[in-house]
Amino acid sequence: MSERPAAGREPRRLRALVADDHYLVREGTRQLLESSGEVAVVGALGSAAELVDAARRLGPDVVVTDIRMPGEGWRPGFEGIDAAHRIRAAAPRVGVVVLSQFADSIYAFELFRGGTEGLAYLLKDRVGDLDELLGAIRSVAAGGSVIDPKVVEGLLARRAVRGEQEAFTPRERDVLREMARGRSNGGIARALSLSISAVEKNVNSIFLKLGLEASPDIHRRVAAVLAYLGGS
Repeated sequence: MSERPAAGREPRRLRALVADDHYLVREGTRQLLESSGEVAVVGALGSAAELVDAARRLGPDVVVTDIRMPGEGWRPGFEGIDAAHRIRAAAPRVGVVVLSQFADSIYAFELFRGGTEGLAYLLKDRVGDLDELLGAIRSVAAGGSVIDPKVVEGLLARRAVRGEQEAFTPRERDVLREMARGRSNGGIARALSLSISAVEKNVNSIFLKLGLEASPDIHRRVAAVLAYLGGS
């Protein structure tokens, strides 16, 4: 029989590293996360090299990093992504949230090129939405994946213009965006005020139009949709 937590004991906070080359942004993000009571920021860094070193030394649960940071020996504009890949290569269980000002899908797919588990790509304006940011942090810490709905919307629109997919209904597009957030059917139902059966119907329709086999695995189906949308 497993032991219950002692009465009054606070749940364990996720240990996180924050990286951004702008001090005010870095400290603002740190304070925001600390204020939630769910995250303990164990380090705040200003470069990709410092981030990788701190991840090696401190063993965080999650890393929240800007996509661009200064430093020699890194691909310009992809420093945060490259740091994410190095961190995950050494410690696959560390979740990484990359914050970016770019909605262009090339950056998202560069992050996910080796797999989607434990990775999130969010636009930087999500930092102001604590619930959204915490949701992504929880997801990657548990091995899930998240991609910003605005990126998904842009990919859908681009493929629709090229005539590469059947047009989604407005409701299907809403459901697909929530799927990209890593939400279960129950979570989608709550977010969109729909019944579970209505969500399931829309999910099945989305997979049918994409030519994909439906899967009960949340993260796998998100990865499959993203892979399809990024094809060709």
